[in-house]
Amino acid sequence: MFDQLQNRFKKIFKTIKGQGKISEGNISDAIREIRIALLESDVNFKVVSKFIDRVKKKSLGNKVFDSVTPGQQFVKLVLDELIDFLQSSNSKINLNNKEKSVIVLSGLQGSGKTTTAVKIAGFLKREFNKKALLVGLDLQRPAAIDQLEILSNDNNIDCYVEKKSKNPLKILENAQNFADSNNFDVLILDTAGRLHIDDALIKELNQIIDKAKPSEIIYVADGMTGQDAINSSSSFSKECKITGCIITKMDSDAGGGVALSIKDVTGVPIKFITFGEKISDIEIFNPDRIARRILGLSDIVGLVEEAAKSFDKDSIDDIQSKFNNNTFDLNDFKNQIDQMGSFDNLSGMMKMLPGMSKMPNMNTGKKQLKKTKAIIDSMTKLERVNPSIINGSRRKRIANGSGTSIQSVNQLLKQFNKMKILMKKFSDNKTKLKFPFIK
Repeated sequence: MFDQLQNRFKKIFKTIKGQGKISEGNISDAIREIRIALLESDVNFKVVSKFIDRVKKKSLGNKVFDSVTPGQQFVKLVLDELIDFLQSSNSKINLNNKEKSVIVLSGLQGSGKTTTAVKIAGFLKREFNKKALLVGLDLQRPAAIDQLEILSNDNNIDCYVEKKSKNPLKILENAQNFADSNNFDVLILDTAGRLHIDDALIKELNQIIDKAKPSEIIYVADGMTGQDAINSSSSFSKECKITGCIITKMDSDAGGGVALSIKDVTGVPIKFITFGEKISDIEIFNPDRIARRILGLSDIVGLVEEAAKSFDKDSIDDIQSKFNNNTFDLNDFKNQIDQMGSFDNLSGMMKMLPGMSKMPNMNTGKKQLKKTKAIIDSMTKLERVNPSIINGSRRKRIANGSGTSIQSVNQLLKQFNKMKILMKKFSDNKTKLKFPFIK
């Protein structure tokens, strides 16, 4: 996620941090590189200009504090501006606690509305204990109803469809009656999309909105389509009163440009982002965390929340204690892998930490993950607890015992040490990891 932008910003920040003194000249050079990086990542050019003007104005007039280097202060300034740029006052999903909530999903064909509908239903069930009903109103796309039905059944989500009806308003009325009779808390309407915006699409959507009286009208934007997603979201926001956006397929590089542009272009907040194919591959849009990921800075909270999807309460408490006390060792690392059961989860978690996205054993699949476990299994108990004692002869023995190479052992130890350094930094700063999502 955001790999392209991360790499560009890392180079920019590395250059500026290397300066003993920040001048108008090297600030201008850095700002020019930021402009190019954003434009190449498909950020809307008007958004780029607005963001650059704000960064330039504050950086050149900013006082340098003795406690930080000028380069560090510049990084902090860019981070703060990026967070402020993405921030919205009404970004939380609106669920009308006093009555049944209705969420309308709109967007172009292929944006991922149907999959997103299932992910939202799963999210509301996990986080708010809400009983959601998916309603299939996409009568334009072949097999759209079948797709919704299959995805719902596979993930134990309720859905309402009428395969023979051609009237979305009548289906909506019947679905509302069904929801009332069966005590559903939320209706999620999967509406029709087309390959382009046309009058028929907008007319049908507005008719559904008028009848449903939704608490949320959400535009689903395909993060892979870059400028097309930005332009179409702008058109939708003008034709119907959307209240928020969801960006899908954020595991693509193009997603970064959409995330930075769409809120400013539409004037409405980003509610969620989605990534991957699993029902759990959805998260609330958090400007602070997204900004840190874009700039290649650490997202510890994201790491912890992702871990919570795979660990039970006792495991989470244990990990929290070890992180806070800087006692996390290779035994714990291996236990995480075993308990997680999913390579994809582990990979996503580790990519939230700086320097971990290129870790070979995290990116090349289950085969490489087994190699990592084999390396750790070939270590003695003492070596797992205290990897610093692993010298050249021990590395050779571990490599032979695991059927790998000394280079593979070195790579694992190098990346693990990076993690330890990061954890120690948090400990030294008296920053404790918290798990507010645990009920």
